[in-house]
Amino acid sequence: MENKKSMKKPIIGLIIFVAVIAAMAILYNVFKPETQEGSKHIVAEVVLGDGTSKTFDINTDAEFLRKALEEKKLISGDETQYGLFVKTVDGVTVDESKKEWWCFTKDKKALDTGVDTTPISDGDHFEITLTTG
Repeated sequence: MENKKSMKKPIIGLIIFVAVIAAMAILYNVFKPETQEGSKHIVAEVVLGDGTSKTFDINTDAEFLRKALEEKKLISGDETQYGLFVKTVDGVTVDESKKEWWCFTKDKKALDTGVDTTPISDGDHFEITLTTG
């Protein structure tokens, strides 16, 4: 009898765990950023350390930022478990000894996603800024 009681707690715990994971998956799918199919026009502004900038008008059918930027051969980097770690933008490669990195923003607001998972919509404006520190 006591053996059956001791087995109930782990089973109940497992059921609760599975229910929580399922709820999290459903919430992610409901609230994930929307993508937009079809032809879009976006702007990518590359800002260098000296403050100079260069603007790229991009017409694309891509749903995510990475593909749109790669279509223009604008970015490259290293694949990581989190997606592409951008090291080079428009031919300018970060100097890791100076702790340089590329900061991606949309309308001057920080992105919550990487280039692989940032959805794009017609009219979006992205800034890619060479940052130190």
